Amino acid sequence: MKSYGSYGRSRPPEVTGEEAESQVVAFNAGLELRGDRRFTEVISGYLLGGAETDHVKSVESRTFGEGGLGVLWWDEKKEKGRESYLRTDAAFRYANETRFQYYPTRLNLPDVDLGGPRFGAVFRYGLAQNVTFKEDVEVLVSVIGDSRMLFNSQTQLSVGLTKQLSLGTSFLVKHDSAPPPGKVSTDTALALNFEVML
Repeated sequence: MKSYGSYGRSRPPEVTGEEAESQVVAFNAGLELRGDRRFTEVISGYLLGGAETDHVKSVESRTFGEGGLGVLWWDEKKEKGRESYLRTDAAFRYANETRFQYYPTRLNLPDVDLGGPRFGAVFRYGLAQNVTFKEDVEVLVSVIGDSRMLFNSQTQLSVGLTKQLSLGTSFLVKHDSAPPPGKVSTDTALALNFEVML
């Protein structure tokens, strides 16, 4: 199970004689549930389901389901708790995206369906004891309706504070070749993260 969320505001530079109002620049959350069945030490099958929302991107909700195969290229445990790990996924995903424009004015937008092959990779590398470099990347090519491609990449450096809690900083890139009206195709974000392992 994986869950996440972020919220942020930004205040533009003040103009002489006017007080600049702060603007919401991040307001999103998501939840994913994944179950794997290992066929061999390398190959596994999995089912994944989840939902997410992103008010700034005019995505009221995006619910999705996915089934596919995962390949574990290596999973090594090194000295002093360091690890090295690489897994790739190839799957088919279907998603229903309900759209609503929250900013700058509230406006109902047409819903969109997505469906097509998804490719992903998860890489972990222990730089030192309790310090881990992480890279998560995925590409979804929708073949339902109009052509559309979604690309997400998150690069993170994480420091373990305890066995369950870690603190990290991450750089996120999200690209949507056909975003909702009035939204940019590519978003980037630099964030401070807290991770809790249950």
